[in-house]
Amino acid sequence: MTSPFCQLRNLRQNQLLAALFDDDRDRLGPDLDLVHLTRGQVLCESASRPTHMYFPTTSIVSLLHVAPSGETSEIAVVGNEGAVGLALFTGGHAAPEQIKVQSPGGSYRMRAAVARAEINRGGAVLSMLFNYTQTLMAQMTQTAIYIRHRNVEQQVCRRLLMALDRLPSDEMEMTHEVMADLLGVRRESVTSVAVKLQQAGVIRYTRGHIAVLDRDMLEQRASTAAVHSAKTTAHVVRKGCQASAMQCAA
Repeated sequence: MTSPFCQLRNLRQNQLLAALFDDDRDRLGPDLDLVHLTRGQVLCESASRPTHMYFPTTSIVSLLHVAPSGETSEIAVVGNEGAVGLALFTGGHAAPEQIKVQSPGGSYRMRAAVARAEINRGGAVLSMLFNYTQTLMAQMTQTAIYIRHRNVEQQVCRRLLMALDRLPSDEMEMTHEVMADLLGVRRESVTSVAVKLQQAGVIRYTRGHIAVLDRDMLEQRASTAAVHSAKTTAHVVRKGCQASAMQCAA
Protein backbone atom coordinates (compact mmCIF):
# COMPACT_ATOMS: atom_id res chain seq x y z
CA MET A 1 0.00 0.00 0.00
CA THR A 2 1.30 3.45 -0.89
CA SER A 3 1.76 5.71 2.12
CA PRO A 4 -0.02 9.10 2.21
CA PHE A 5 3.38 10.77 2.25
CA CYS A 6 4.43 9.11 -1.03
CA GLN A 7 1.19 10.23 -2.67
CA LEU A 8 2.25 13.85 -2.17
CA ARG A 9 5.14 13.49 -4.64
CA ASN A 10 5.28 16.57 -6.85
CA LEU A 11 8.64 18.02 -7.91
CA ARG A 12 7.09 21.48 -8.16
CA GLN A 13 6.76 21.56 -4.37
CA ASN A 14 10.36 22.76 -4.34
CA GLN A 15 10.66 26.14 -6.05
CA LEU A 16 14.09 25.49 -7.55
CA LEU A 17 12.83 22.34 -9.23
CA ALA A 18 9.62 24.11 -10.22
CA ALA A 19 11.64 26.81 -12.01
CA LEU A 20 13.22 24.30 -14.39
CA PHE A 21 11.84 23.54 -17.81
CA ASP A 22 9.73 20.38 -17.97
CA ASP A 23 12.38 18.42 -19.88
CA ASP A 24 15.06 19.14 -17.27
CA ARG A 25 12.72 18.40 -14.37
CA ASP A 26 11.53 15.16 -15.98
CA ARG A 27 15.13 14.06 -16.55
CA LEU A 28 15.94 14.61 -12.85
CA GLY A 29 12.75 12.95 -11.60
CA PRO A 30 13.95 9.31 -11.43
CA ASP A 31 17.02 10.40 -9.41
CA LEU A 32 15.05 12.41 -6.85
CA ASP A 33 13.79 10.37 -3.90
CA LEU A 34 11.05 11.86 -1.74
CA VAL A 35 12.10 11.38 1.89
CA HIS A 36 10.81 12.49 5.28
CA LEU A 37 13.25 14.52 7.39
CA THR A 38 12.93 14.47 11.18
CA ARG A 39 13.57 17.32 13.61
CA GLY A 40 17.19 17.36 14.72
CA GLN A 41 18.36 15.08 11.91
CA VAL A 42 21.88 16.00 10.77
CA LEU A 43 22.13 15.76 6.98
CA CYS A 44 25.83 16.57 6.91
CA GLU A 45 28.37 17.32 9.62
CA SER A 46 30.67 20.32 9.40
CA ALA A 47 33.87 19.56 7.45
CA SER A 48 32.29 16.38 6.03
CA ARG A 49 31.63 15.55 2.41
CA PRO A 50 27.90 15.68 1.51
CA THR A 51 26.50 12.35 0.38
CA HIS A 52 23.34 13.93 -1.04
CA MET A 53 21.84 17.20 -2.20
CA TYR A 54 18.45 17.96 -0.64
CA PHE A 55 15.58 20.02 -2.07
CA PRO A 56 13.14 20.64 0.84
CA THR A 57 9.40 20.74 0.23
CA THR A 58 7.68 21.03 3.62
CA SER A 59 10.76 20.80 5.87
CA ILE A 60 13.07 23.59 7.04
CA VAL A 61 16.81 23.07 7.30
CA SER A 62 19.44 25.19 9.08
CA LEU A 63 23.04 25.78 8.08
CA LEU A 64 24.97 26.01 11.34
CA HIS A 65 28.43 27.31 12.14
CA VAL A 66 30.04 24.98 14.68
CA ALA A 67 32.60 26.63 17.00
CA PRO A 68 35.59 24.69 18.38
CA SER A 69 33.74 24.63 21.71
CA GLY A 70 30.86 22.78 20.05
CA GLU A 71 28.47 25.73 20.26
CA THR A 72 26.46 26.40 17.13
CA SER A 73 24.85 29.44 15.53
CA GLU A 74 22.59 29.58 12.50
CA ILE A 75 23.97 31.28 9.39
CA ALA A 76 21.15 30.46 6.95
CA VAL A 77 17.67 28.96 6.73
CA VAL A 78 16.52 26.85 3.78
CA GLY A 79 12.99 25.76 2.98
CA ASN A 80 11.12 24.93 -0.21
CA GLU A 81 12.74 27.89 -1.97
CA GLY A 82 16.18 26.29 -1.99
CA ALA A 83 18.56 23.38 -1.58
CA VAL A 84 21.31 22.18 0.76
CA GLY A 85 24.45 20.20 0.07
CA LEU A 86 25.79 22.95 -2.19
CA ALA A 87 29.41 21.97 -1.50
CA LEU A 88 28.80 19.48 -4.32
CA PHE A 89 28.10 22.44 -6.61
CA THR A 90 30.80 24.83 -5.41
CA GLY A 91 33.54 22.26 -5.89
CA GLY A 92 34.51 21.89 -2.24
CA HIS A 93 35.23 18.43 -0.90
CA ALA A 94 33.54 19.18 2.42
CA ALA A 95 30.66 21.30 3.70
CA PRO A 96 31.90 24.21 5.84
CA GLU A 97 28.76 24.12 7.96
CA GLN A 98 26.59 21.58 9.72
CA ILE A 99 23.30 20.92 7.92
CA LYS A 100 20.52 20.16 10.40
CA VAL A 101 16.74 19.79 10.14
CA GLN A 102 14.83 22.32 12.27
CA SER A 103 11.27 21.63 11.11
CA PRO A 104 10.29 18.09 10.02
CA GLY A 105 8.74 17.41 6.65
CA GLY A 106 9.40 16.31 3.10
CA SER A 107 12.42 16.78 0.88
CA TYR A 108 13.71 15.48 -2.41
CA ARG A 109 17.10 13.82 -2.13
CA MET A 110 19.65 13.38 -4.91
CA ARG A 111 22.78 11.25 -4.61
CA ALA A 112 26.09 13.11 -4.76
CA ALA A 113 27.22 11.28 -7.90
CA VAL A 114 24.06 12.28 -9.75
CA ALA A 115 24.36 15.89 -8.56
CA ARG A 116 27.96 16.10 -9.78
CA ALA A 117 26.97 14.65 -13.17
CA GLU A 118 24.25 17.28 -13.54
CA ILE A 119 26.66 20.03 -12.57
CA ASN A 120 29.23 18.81 -15.09
CA ARG A 121 26.50 18.66 -17.72
CA GLY A 122 25.98 22.41 -17.38
CA GLY A 123 22.85 24.04 -18.71
CA ALA A 124 19.76 24.99 -16.75
CA VAL A 125 20.51 23.01 -13.58
CA LEU A 126 23.96 24.58 -13.22
CA SER A 127 22.51 28.06 -13.78
CA MET A 128 19.75 27.36 -11.25
CA LEU A 129 22.25 26.36 -8.56
CA PHE A 130 24.51 29.32 -9.33
CA ASN A 131 21.63 31.76 -8.99
CA TYR A 132 20.43 30.19 -5.75
CA THR A 133 23.92 30.15 -4.24
CA GLN A 134 24.15 33.91 -4.77
CA THR A 135 20.82 34.37 -3.00
CA LEU A 136 21.90 32.14 -0.12
CA MET A 137 25.11 34.14 0.28
CA ALA A 138 23.02 37.32 0.47
CA GLN A 139 20.99 35.76 3.31
CA MET A 140 24.20 34.84 5.14
CA THR A 141 25.46 38.40 4.79
CA GLN A 142 22.24 39.82 6.20
CA THR A 143 22.38 37.36 9.10
CA ALA A 144 25.90 38.51 9.98
CA ILE A 145 24.81 42.15 9.88
CA TYR A 146 21.76 41.38 12.00
CA ILE A 147 23.82 39.69 14.69
CA ARG A 148 26.11 42.70 14.84
CA HIS A 149 23.58 45.53 14.71
CA ARG A 150 20.20 44.25 16.02
CA ASN A 151 19.01 43.43 19.51
CA VAL A 152 17.73 40.03 20.61
CA GLU A 153 14.06 40.92 20.15
CA GLN A 154 14.64 41.93 16.53
CA GLN A 155 16.63 38.75 15.91
CA VAL A 156 13.90 36.56 17.37
CA CYS A 157 11.20 38.30 15.31
CA ARG A 158 13.24 37.97 12.14
CA ARG A 159 13.81 34.25 12.74
CA LEU A 160 10.09 33.70 13.33
CA LEU A 161 9.29 35.47 10.06
CA MET A 162 11.81 33.37 8.17
CA ALA A 163 10.13 30.23 9.51
CA LEU A 164 6.65 31.51 8.69
CA ASP A 165 7.57 32.14 5.06
CA ARG A 166 8.64 28.50 4.75
CA LEU A 167 5.75 26.85 6.61
CA PRO A 168 2.15 26.21 5.49
CA SER A 169 0.64 27.75 8.64
CA ASP A 170 1.24 30.41 11.29
CA GLU A 171 2.29 27.81 13.86
CA MET A 172 5.60 26.09 14.53
CA GLU A 173 7.40 23.90 17.05
CA MET A 174 10.39 25.63 18.66
CA THR A 175 11.60 25.85 22.23
CA HIS A 176 13.36 28.83 23.80
CA GLU A 177 16.51 26.72 24.05
CA VAL A 178 16.52 25.88 20.34
CA MET A 179 15.91 29.51 19.38
CA ALA A 180 18.75 30.61 21.65
CA ASP A 181 21.11 28.07 20.09
CA LEU A 182 20.19 29.19 16.57
CA LEU A 183 20.80 32.85 17.38
CA GLY A 184 23.82 32.28 19.60
CA VAL A 185 22.27 34.11 22.57
CA ARG A 186 21.29 33.20 26.14
CA ARG A 187 18.08 31.21 26.63
CA GLU A 188 16.97 33.67 29.31
CA SER A 189 17.12 36.47 26.73
CA VAL A 190 14.85 34.54 24.35
CA THR A 191 12.43 33.77 27.19
CA SER A 192 12.24 37.45 28.08
CA VAL A 193 11.45 38.34 24.46
CA ALA A 194 8.83 35.58 24.18
CA VAL A 195 7.06 36.83 27.30
CA LYS A 196 7.04 40.37 25.94
CA LEU A 197 5.68 39.25 22.54
CA GLN A 198 2.98 37.16 24.17
CA GLN A 199 1.88 39.98 26.46
CA ALA A 200 1.65 42.25 23.41
CA GLY A 201 -0.57 39.73 21.61
CA VAL A 202 1.99 39.05 18.87
CA ILE A 203 2.44 35.33 19.61
CA ARG A 204 1.04 32.57 21.78
CA TYR A 205 3.63 30.26 23.28
CA THR A 206 2.92 26.98 25.08
CA ARG A 207 5.46 24.21 25.75
CA GLY A 208 7.59 24.65 22.66
CA HIS A 209 4.65 25.50 20.39
CA ILE A 210 4.54 29.00 18.87
CA ALA A 211 1.50 30.48 17.14
CA VAL A 212 1.90 33.87 15.47
CA LEU A 213 -1.23 35.93 16.15
CA ASP A 214 -0.21 39.29 14.63
CA ARG A 215 2.23 39.07 11.75
CA ASP A 216 2.09 42.80 11.01
CA MET A 217 3.27 43.60 14.52
CA LEU A 218 5.96 40.90 14.25
CA GLU A 219 7.23 42.55 11.06
CA GLN A 220 7.33 45.96 12.70
CA ARG A 221 9.37 44.62 15.60
CA ALA A 222 11.78 42.82 13.25
CA SER A 223 12.51 45.94 11.13
CA THR A 224 11.84 46.77 7.47
CA ALA A 225 15.04 45.18 6.17
CA ALA A 226 14.23 41.81 7.69
CA VAL A 227 10.68 41.86 6.32
CA HIS A 228 11.96 42.57 2.82
CA SER A 229 14.28 39.56 3.00
CA ALA A 230 11.70 37.19 4.42
CA LYS A 231 9.02 38.14 1.91
CA THR A 232 11.07 38.31 -1.27
CA THR A 233 13.73 35.59 -1.07
CA ALA A 234 11.59 32.88 -2.64
CA HIS A 235 10.26 35.28 -5.29
CA VAL A 236 13.74 36.45 -6.30
CA VAL A 237 15.05 32.90 -6.51
CA ARG A 238 12.11 31.75 -8.62
CA LYS A 239 12.40 34.62 -11.10
CA GLY A 240 16.17 34.31 -11.30
CA CYS A 241 16.01 30.59 -11.99
CA GLN A 242 13.44 31.09 -14.70
CA ALA A 243 15.59 33.75 -16.35
CA SER A 244 18.66 31.48 -16.18
CA ALA A 245 16.73 28.59 -17.71
CA MET A 246 15.52 30.78 -20.57
CA GLN A 247 19.08 31.97 -21.26
CA CYS A 248 20.29 28.36 -21.44
CA ALA A 249 17.50 27.49 -23.88
CA ALA A 250 18.20 30.48 -26.13
